[in-house]
Amino acid sequence: MTDQVITLTGALRRGSVKKNVAAIHVSGKLTLLQRKLSNVLLLNAYDHLMTRPSHRIDARTLCTMIGYNSNDMDTLKQALRSLAETLAEWDMLDDKGRQEWGVSALLSYARLRGGVCEYAYSPALAEKLHDPKVFALINLNIQKRFSSGHALALYENCYRFVRTGSTGWWPLDLFRRLMGVDGSSYYENYKHLNAKIIKPAVAEVNKNSNIIITPETRKEGRVVAQIRFRIKDNPQLPMFEIDDQEGVRKSGTYARLIGLGASDRLARQWIADHGEDHVDQKLAYVAGQKGVESPVRYLSAALRDGFGAKLPEPDPATVLMLRQREEALASEQARLRAERDAVSEERRVRTARIDRVREIADARNPTQRDADRRMFLSRLDDELDRGDFVRHGWNSALNLRAILGFWEDMVPGIFEDVA
Repeated sequence: MTDQVITLTGALRRGSVKKNVAAIHVSGKLTLLQRKLSNVLLLNAYDHLMTRPSHRIDARTLCTMIGYNSNDMDTLKQALRSLAETLAEWDMLDDKGRQEWGVSALLSYARLRGGVCEYAYSPALAEKLHDPKVFALINLNIQKRFSSGHALALYENCYRFVRTGSTGWWPLDLFRRLMGVDGSSYYENYKHLNAKIIKPAVAEVNKNSNIIITPETRKEGRVVAQIRFRIKDNPQLPMFEIDDQEGVRKSGTYARLIGLGASDRLARQWIADHGEDHVDQKLAYVAGQKGVESPVRYLSAALRDGFGAKLPEPDPATVLMLRQREEALASEQARLRAERDAVSEERRVRTARIDRVREIADARNPTQRDADRRMFLSRLDDELDRGDFVRHGWNSALNLRAILGFWEDMVPGIFEDVA
């Protein structure tokens, strides 16, 4: 196995990405991996959104930042394809107070070539993404803690409103779209939506992020029609690795950079990009040169081009630790792939069995089909189960296990040849 340590540079060391807080809605049907990919791409491009038509990032660095096997380019391709197929829609007031509606793909294009990912945003979307008046910072260290795409989607959509303390009322149809479950008849029922989506996502946000959210609902008659989330700071904020700008300003490296003539922003950026030890070495190198007219410009070139004192070689213990960490990560990724394969096989078998049920049921005459449905309904006690079967028949996902058992009793051996 080849040992490789990927060093993040430039904007990627910033650790946080700005997400639009205005009424820009993106379908929640993105997976957790795709949502993380979207945030990292925006982080990489943000400083040049309005000045460059396209953006580039090393593919392996990109894979490292979203946390999956960097050799699995097929997964990266699929994630990029999904971003190009996903629409962002906005509805807001422009600078002159006029209502503006727009829609754009999240990425106008993406391509992988020579180990580099190149991508672009449409000009209209880039303008919205870059608007500093409507942005809140999403910390990528917090993003890494999420294991559910629904929870990360909820966090992003709530954190947009952290300054106001509430998301405001969302129609349930909009909320389902943000969570990526619009079009699912199962989640049209608020009881199912609350149990399977809202409660688990709220619990994960409150456990893993820098905010605490509390859902509130509003009814029309007896039916829940709207939802909002109250938002407050998480009192355990120090647990999360938020960038500490004041801490940087108290360092000796920062003081030496300011003394050399660097600006506050440039000093903090160099420390974030290269680390204090490396900057200190370059400072020492510049101090030893004679006849330097612009020490700041000379230091910038030294940091950019790598001349001057070199970093010491890592000690063997560090190399061993990194190798062991990489091997443990590879083992965990192999385990996760095996679990995914097992789930995929289970889904394939389930789909084949459902198809067999449809085939057998459709082959029976109308009288038999009616009798089959009435007999199955007589076995269901729960009103939710009965209602779902009445609506969807043998396609009822809520009653899948009972349906398969019923047909195994009706036609012994029906699934024997379904591997």
